[in-house]
Amino acid sequence: MTTPVAADEPAHKTARPVFGFDTGLLKRNGTLIALALLLAFNILFTPNFLQLQTLFVNISQVTTIAIVAVGMTLVIATGGIDLSVGAVMALAGALAPLIFTSSFGVEYPVLGLIAAFILPLLAAMLCGLFNGAMVSYLRVQPIIATLILFISGRGIAQVLTNGNLQTFSNPYFSYLGTGKILGLPFQGWLGLALAIGVFWLVSRTIFGRYLLAIGGNERAAMLAGTPVRLVKIGAYVLCATLAGIAGLIVVAINSASDAARNGNLMELDAIAAAVVGGAVLQGGRAPIFGAILGAIIIQLVKYTLLANGVEDEVALIAKAAIIVIAVYLQTSARD
Repeated sequence: MTTPVAADEPAHKTARPVFGFDTGLLKRNGTLIALALLLAFNILFTPNFLQLQTLFVNISQVTTIAIVAVGMTLVIATGGIDLSVGAVMALAGALAPLIFTSSFGVEYPVLGLIAAFILPLLAAMLCGLFNGAMVSYLRVQPIIATLILFISGRGIAQVLTNGNLQTFSNPYFSYLGTGKILGLPFQGWLGLALAIGVFWLVSRTIFGRYLLAIGGNERAAMLAGTPVRLVKIGAYVLCATLAGIAGLIVVAINSASDAARNGNLMELDAIAAAVVGGAVLQGGRAPIFGAILGAIIIQLVKYTLLANGVEDEVALIAKAAIIVIAVYLQTSARD
């Protein structure tokens, strides 16, 4: 089956000017322009921005956003949305310390370490399977289907931990969040490897072609024999799995799990990064590396405001403004 050109490549036409600017140019290069402006501002005006410690801090904070944004991009490509990624992070992150502190983890430390990686990710995959089944088989609107886990997932995590901070000590697991390779955080390398793997999946496999075809025209894809339900479920499972990995990274950084805070508002950052990176909310596009650039921009906006003495609440307003501008430029360029 041939993927429609419209699914991933917009038709070439002259974009109407907006406030005297060529929106076509902005749409094609807006992410890079925004990134360049943020970097220039910080280099010129933010103290210590070029220090290695600042680089490490930003890599540590942006990696989880980027990983979840890549998964969110897959779901958005089908025309869906996933509001449960933050709750999935909390749930996966809550399970790992429970395994380490259990009698099994204490008596069999090697098996406990393996289980602390595998079981949380299996739980995350089940969350994605639930979301995908709700959307594909029960035909529940994605925003409603994922809202169920958005509400209950974090609650389940807090019940499992009794609402308490769960601490542990395991240097091998902590390496996931604090280790370094070639002087750079291990989690950054892991995020890059995951992004490359997902990019290959989207651009080089039949799953990727089906994914874009469904977002471009689900009805036509179904008539062409595309397994729409299975592909949608796959997108939600992958999104949840990546969120689970992000949740484990947060826990590994702190050697502790706080179910009330792990992944809090991550769904907003992930959606913002995906949209800024070029994902279209109607579906049909999956710009994986665009999502990473979007995540970097979201993190730099937050860092820039905080480093220059602006309250964290203003960062939320700034992120909302970024989404509005990105969606407006996409819409105006299609008109």
